[in-house]
Amino acid sequence: MRVGFIVNPIAGMGGRVALKGTDGVVEEAIKRGARPVAPDVARLFLNELSHFEESEKMRFLTGPGPLGEDYLREFGFPFEVIRHRKISYREVEDLRIPDTTSEDTKKLAGKMAEEVDVLVFAGGDGTARDVYSVVDGRVPILGVPTGVKMFSGVFAASPESAALLLVEFARGRARLEERDVMDLDEAAFRRDEIRPKHYGRAITPVVELLVQGAKEAQRVDEGETLEAIADAVAEEILEEDGVYFLGAGSTVKRIKDRLGIAGTLLGVDVVEVENGKARLLVKDAAEKDLLRFVDRNPKIVVTIIGGLNFLFGRGNQQFSAEVLRRIPKENIVVVAAPSKVEKGLIRVYTGDKEVDGKLRGYIRVRVSPWMEKMVKVV
Repeated sequence: MRVGFIVNPIAGMGGRVALKGTDGVVEEAIKRGARPVAPDVARLFLNELSHFEESEKMRFLTGPGPLGEDYLREFGFPFEVIRHRKISYREVEDLRIPDTTSEDTKKLAGKMAEEVDVLVFAGGDGTARDVYSVVDGRVPILGVPTGVKMFSGVFAASPESAALLLVEFARGRARLEERDVMDLDEAAFRRDEIRPKHYGRAITPVVELLVQGAKEAQRVDEGETLEAIADAVAEEILEEDGVYFLGAGSTVKRIKDRLGIAGTLLGVDVVEVENGKARLLVKDAAEKDLLRFVDRNPKIVVTIIGGLNFLFGRGNQQFSAEVLRRIPKENIVVVAAPSKVEKGLIRVYTGDKEVDGKLRGYIRVRVSPWMEKMVKVV
């Protein structure tokens, strides 16, 4: 089987530093302490893939250097390189990064579409959009998730899931579906504005539980339920002094509003409650901000991303493995509309097997002011 493989080497760098994306802000992300994540995710994918005998029959077509060649060579996979141009590097804050753009992805994907059986890319929604724009249904595409938002339905649930899904595709056990390709205006996203756009539907190999869904809108008829949940949870928070990490999303934003703080819609805020009053300590916190407060036994309040069904690992990378390792599972408060738990499963993926293992099992989800539901975390 012939496999196209493209890595967007800067995808995901804006997540932990609260930039909610990387498009156009690589330098700012690095100044805030960001480091590349896509190379390590690509290695996770290839390492998992190397454990299957089916991988021995795969032949890869890839991009030069950091666009794919470097990682395939590390794991000894047979490959050919499309050397569409020489990749240069630049120094930003003493960090050497490749000078790549979306045009590299498009050129490589366009050339691969006529020669491969499936095209695998490591990136986020922007990368998915670039690949889709030139592939035009000629070949199935599969995303290895490395970005921040990843609202599209063409992504595997994790790098390891992507490897297994590719193997199942090689075995003829994966069905092909049309999946939504979506992206957000990142500049608006950073201003707490959600401006999603649907770009089309791409052919994607699918095996249940190995792929994520696309981002879903909240049901109109659940608004009153969420308002009531917000009232109840905010009241409970004000009754217990301490530090709280309040996550992203409209459900948690309702709680922030009830607490009387000017919190973000799409970011994580650090709040201190004392004597029945809430005070905003850090607005739109990055991972390093959360780490400053983990020794104060904070509680996390988060919701589930509809459609994607992720609790951690999509859109809230500030809750990194290092942060979650130091916070007990019982300190995590999950609030969600009933429709968010209809599937009976929630996903987590921090990239750390120990932390993911701690979070897996069952967790209580507040689905009304007076009721919790036990939901399985996978």
